[in-house]
Amino acid sequence: MAPASVLAFWTVAFLLIVMPGPDWAFTIGAGLRGRSVVPAVSGLVVGYAAVTVVVAAGVGALVAGSPSALTALTLVGGAYLIWQGATTFTHPAVPGTEADTGTDWHTFLHGIGVSGLNPKGLLIFLALLPQFTDPAGGWPIAGQIGLLGLTYMATCAAFYLCLGTLTRNVLDGAPGRTRLITRLSGAAMLALGAYLVLDHFLP
Repeated sequence: MAPASVLAFWTVAFLLIVMPGPDWAFTIGAGLRGRSVVPAVSGLVVGYAAVTVVVAAGVGALVAGSPSALTALTLVGGAYLIWQGATTFTHPAVPGTEADTGTDWHTFLHGIGVSGLNPKGLLIFLALLPQFTDPAGGWPIAGQIGLLGLTYMATCAAFYLCLGTLTRNVLDGAPGRTRLITRLSGAAMLALGAYLVLDHFLP
């Protein structure tokens, strides 16, 4: 696989990652709520790892080609974002509070849900990863998709660790602004989840 293909993919992936979306909202909210942003970012990365495996195995193409499966996935993902957004909105973070036992684990699992259950993320991977593979490159296509997925995950981890840490440091000691940012993050996830659900029912 040509290094130029990996570099081209990384450029596109970086542009997608820096665009605000559910991952942004979740990382900011979780980073402010917990003692560390690592569990949240780890969850997001594991979710994308699962999506990469699905696409590499060819399951993604089957899902994309099945309207009923895609609808079910969209509704589940949208409902999850609505639930996560509502929880974040109604229980805004307060900097400096000690996390309850198990909070890091719960945050990790929520991160997997935010990225792994996002149907648009699956479709982006499905449409994006194969474009940068080379059938004549000497590698199996599944291996090339795995490498590109790892590139996306590494970039995702680096960016969101920086974003969550920076946000936490800037807002530490400012509970009013922290609550506002957290509620805005929750509202963003609510809106995105509602859009995913309603898009399938409205003409």
